[in-house]
Amino acid sequence: MSIPELTEAQEGQLVHALHHFALGHGLDIYPVGFSEHAPVATPTTLYPTPFPAKAFERAETVQPLFNELYAKVSSDVEYLSGILDEFAKYDAGFTGKLWESYKKAKKEGIKQPITLGVFRSDYMLDNDEIKQVEFNTVSVSFGGLSTKVGELHKYLNNAGYYTGGAAQYYDNAKIPVSESLDKLAAGLADGVLYYNKTTGSKNTIVLEITQEGERNVFDQRHLEYSLIANFGIKTRRITLQDIPDKTYKDDKGKLFLKETKEEVSLVYYRSGYAPSDFKTEEDWQNRVTLETSLAIKAPSLLTQLSGAKKIQQLLTESRVLSKFVTDETHKKQLESTFVKIWPLDKSDEGLIARKLANEEPERFVLKPQREGGGNNVYKKDIPGFLAKLPEEEWNAYILMELIHPPLHKNKVVREGKVYTDEIVSELGRFGTILFNQETTEVLENKDAGWLLRSKFSTSDEGGVAAGFGCVDGVALE
Repeated sequence: MSIPELTEAQEGQLVHALHHFALGHGLDIYPVGFSEHAPVATPTTLYPTPFPAKAFERAETVQPLFNELYAKVSSDVEYLSGILDEFAKYDAGFTGKLWESYKKAKKEGIKQPITLGVFRSDYMLDNDEIKQVEFNTVSVSFGGLSTKVGELHKYLNNAGYYTGGAAQYYDNAKIPVSESLDKLAAGLADGVLYYNKTTGSKNTIVLEITQEGERNVFDQRHLEYSLIANFGIKTRRITLQDIPDKTYKDDKGKLFLKETKEEVSLVYYRSGYAPSDFKTEEDWQNRVTLETSLAIKAPSLLTQLSGAKKIQQLLTESRVLSKFVTDETHKKQLESTFVKIWPLDKSDEGLIARKLANEEPERFVLKPQREGGGNNVYKKDIPGFLAKLPEEEWNAYILMELIHPPLHKNKVVREGKVYTDEIVSELGRFGTILFNQETTEVLENKDAGWLLRSKFSTSDEGGVAAGFGCVDGVALE
């Protein structure tokens, strides 16, 4: 489907309406160097982007399967130990520290076996089939804003801004609005309600661990607003650095806020996914302090570690996937979303990958164990990047076949400016799962809506908050 053809004056009215809707409905983000009273509209597309309905539905179908897969992986300490004891050496500053923190917590005593997975599986289209880019197990973002951008595009369509008149340009039924805002909040509530039921506690809170100076705060706030509106559950926000001064544990391991004496039932991480979140050695101990509390963690250290790129690479191997998925139909459904991912170690496959990385780099993206945008190395830049690294550090990376998604013409609005170019899109599917890491029992397992992010086809990276992409909406085909 082609985008609407508008006059300059009509497009101006459309952009004007977009800004008013975004600022009026919380489709907002703080710019770099922000003042607290001055947010801007989140970078977004003017028009929803075409997406095949069957592929869209496919992502929804497999999400609970991915939820359960990663719940099982994160519950298998023996399996993870066999990988992470070796792999952590090559990413000692982050994956190594997470693994070390888990061992410390285990030694001190992990009192809460229940954990909450708040996941997002990201896909790109390849010949109208979804192919997994990555699986995220910590601090998944834009669930709040995804709902808002769907509402934006539906409003602009209903109000006639896409036609410059009264008519709708798109079939309104083909512009879905993601339910991710309320569904993710409901997933967090599952954790709180289970804690209250099993401990007999009442009026407990969610403790959200955030970054200092967070720019994507409104995405987080929408979940907090939904929690209190729909479940009466309060959320308090602190940083990792605040833990010693603002929290304490009683002799049973229950976690409380010092100032209000409120009991914490769920620790929800919206930080802790990058080395920069841990400013001192004390911050790592603070992570252990939370891990050894009775509060349910979203995620636990093991669940976060299960999202390591190395784990994702291994799960694309049929023999490894079979260890965790015995149902052949489910296994095939999951495998249908995989592309080839290679290790860069000295195994037979790793040696092949090293050769491919140097001789055919245009086919690949090189990924470290980092989240948040701006960390991957693409195509022709791979050989030079690897040449500068000590060879033993290559083990910390995976080599992934590039996916070739379709290009769509669209317009992106960023801080008041309109950019026109072809874009590529990435569909994220959210899921929540409450499970017991000691027994692998699954208590709740739910799809939790979706997110579409887009970037210019000339840009390799796609992080919205990092400045590479934008949030987008879907026009189903």
